[in-house]
This record gives sequence, structure tokens and C-alpha cells, in this order.
Amino acid sequence: MANDLTSLRHKYDGVVKLMHAKGVQVQTIEMQGDKLLIRGSAPSADVKNAVWTEIKRIDPSYSDLTADISVAPGAAAGQGGPAGTPSAPIKSYTVQKGDTLSKIAKNFYGEANEYRKIFEANKDQLKDPDKIQPGQVLRIPS
Repeated sequence: MANDLTSLRHKYDGVVKLMHAKGVQVQTIEMQGDKLLIRGSAPSADVKNAVWTEIKRIDPSYSDLTADISVAPGAAAGQGGPAGTPSAPIKSYTVQKGDTLSKIAKNFYGEANEYRKIFEANKDQLKDPDKIQPGQVLRIPS
């Protein structure tokens, strides 16, 4: 089962990266039976449609994926985010065995003490900066 999770996460990594880049709040990435479940809340219908376009580009049948992408309440069809706010580029990183937030921060920022930036950007999925799991996809703010 863990091998299925790893291979499916790899297959759909482009979808997860796009979701993070477009400001989708990713809530779940896990196995549900023999399918990968990705659940998130998009800031607009356009972003939701872009995620689905990417899913279909990767695998038109997406028979090994359940994607539950909702649109945040109050979002308008053309919005990509709050009006007048330029979106800062956000990278994503998939946690590897042996990683710590400090190690990831050192890699991206040159300073291990910058781990709090990563923790704050991922509070939706992290409750403790010392508890990250291999396979988690973290947002890395610039």
C-alpha cells in the first residue's frame, strides 16, 4: 500500500504542485482503497478548472485518483486570489525520509532557523514542526 501511495503521489505530483502554486488549500493526500485521494479548496472556479485540466493531462481516465476539489465559499468565477494582490511564487517540496523542517529550510534559505516560515505556511497540515512525514508535500514560501 505504501508503494502505491508513493507511485501515485509521484504520478500526480504535477497536480499537487499546481494546486500549491494556484493557492488551493490542500486538505488531504492519502490512499483511499486502491486510489489516491486528493482533497482541497480552490480560491476560484477558474483555479479548480485548471487543476482538473492538469489531472486530465496526466491521465485522461484518472481511474486511480479521486479528486475532491471544492471552491472556497464566496469565490468568484474569474478570481485567482484576492483582488490587487500579486501572488508570491510558492514552491513545493515532498518530504523525504530523514528530513526535518530545519534541514529543508537550510536547503531552501541557507539558514536552518528559517524552518518557522515553512511551518507557518503549512499549518493546515502540520500541528508540530517536529512531526513531518515522508511523502508530505510542503509549501515553501519565497
